[in-house]
Amino acid sequence: MFENLQDKLDRAFKVLKGQGSITEINVAETMKEIRKALLDADVNYKTAKAFTDDVKEKALGQNVLTSISPGQLLTKIMNDELTALMGGSATELNLSTNPSVILIAGLNGAGKTTFSGKLANFLKNQKGKNPLLVAGDVYRPAAIDQLQVLGQQIGVPVFANLESKDPIGIAQQGIAEAKKNGNNVVIVDTAGRLAIDEEMMSEISAVKTNTNPHEILFVVDAMTGQDAVNTAKAFNDRLDFTGVVLTKLDGDTRGGAALSIKSVVNKPIKFVGTGEKMEALDVFYPDRMASRILGMGDVVSLVERAQQQFDEKAAAELQKKIRKNKFDFNDFIGQIQQIKKMGNMKDLMGMIPGVGKAIKEVDIDDNAFKPVEAIIHSMTPFERENPDVISQSRRMRIANGSGTNIQEVNKLIKQFEDMRKAMKQFSNPAAMAKMMKGMPKTPFGQ
Repeated sequence: MFENLQDKLDRAFKVLKGQGSITEINVAETMKEIRKALLDADVNYKTAKAFTDDVKEKALGQNVLTSISPGQLLTKIMNDELTALMGGSATELNLSTNPSVILIAGLNGAGKTTFSGKLANFLKNQKGKNPLLVAGDVYRPAAIDQLQVLGQQIGVPVFANLESKDPIGIAQQGIAEAKKNGNNVVIVDTAGRLAIDEEMMSEISAVKTNTNPHEILFVVDAMTGQDAVNTAKAFNDRLDFTGVVLTKLDGDTRGGAALSIKSVVNKPIKFVGTGEKMEALDVFYPDRMASRILGMGDVVSLVERAQQQFDEKAAAELQKKIRKNKFDFNDFIGQIQQIKKMGNMKDLMGMIPGVGKAIKEVDIDDNAFKPVEAIIHSMTPFERENPDVISQSRRMRIANGSGTNIQEVNKLIKQFEDMRKAMKQFSNPAAMAKMMKGMPKTPFGQ
């Protein structure tokens, strides 16, 4: 995400490398490059100019501390200003009323129905809510079916009225259904519409008037850049929405929408979609996004994603097995499944400081785990539970059954054995202490 912008900002910062102080001349040169980088990223011109003017004003006259370079100081100023540009801090949903009504609006193809499912899944699993999805798109033939499939997938009820073509009536009926069944959040999916379609815009305005939603979320495709910003402005003029949702952010190499939308419509970005899975939805944190844009990673989000997949009871059981050296291929594949649930592999690795730049040219396939899974699934239950019994003849059978070769099977088993030894070592405090004693002393320890 935002790879092109990262590259251009890196080049812009090189202007200050090796400079002893920040001067008006080298700052002006750097700001010119940064403004060009922002415009290339499809950032609104007024936004790009105001941003670079603010950064320049803060940078000029600041003395560089002895322990910091001009480039690092400017990076700090850029990080602060990018954070402010995108809203400063995360904005929570207003869920204080029971039931809280959330109206979903946006263009055709922006991903409203998928987002509705993701939001229901998020509120159920992360916020402990009991949501109801309402199928209010009466125009797209597959919209109701799609929402019902998503609802079944995440275990959230869906209200639909197949006899009606009245989105206002359906939304009102859905809210009444929620009150009757004790659902404390109602998510109303609506049909896609163009801002220039007066009839459809009047319809969504009428849905708003008749349902009095506590939140109106405008869903837009991040990859459309400046068009996304212009569309958001047109919708906001009619709906006065409460927040923006950027979908397909994982595919956005430029970042124009994320950087411009807050300054143009003065409404916060509340969520970002980062993949197709129901779990691929993140609360939008401007400070974390600024760090990622500047290539500084986002460890906090990485840890949060890991914690979402963390099962305390299962982890305790796994720790016991590691201590007894009973960690097996069933446990191994279980850990792979948890990693896969966290999201796109390249996106995850990009959250680690310094790694994003290093792997930008590397194609990391999300199917990279498939050969490993095929090999493990080709083992018998006994072999998975007892890795030490896997002889050469068994390895040949596993290779044939998994569609791989003996070298790949041998490599996986070797890696598994090395990992098991390391896990056993780290789970034993006495062994760790012994290993630490054997290490050479550092200059600081002498």
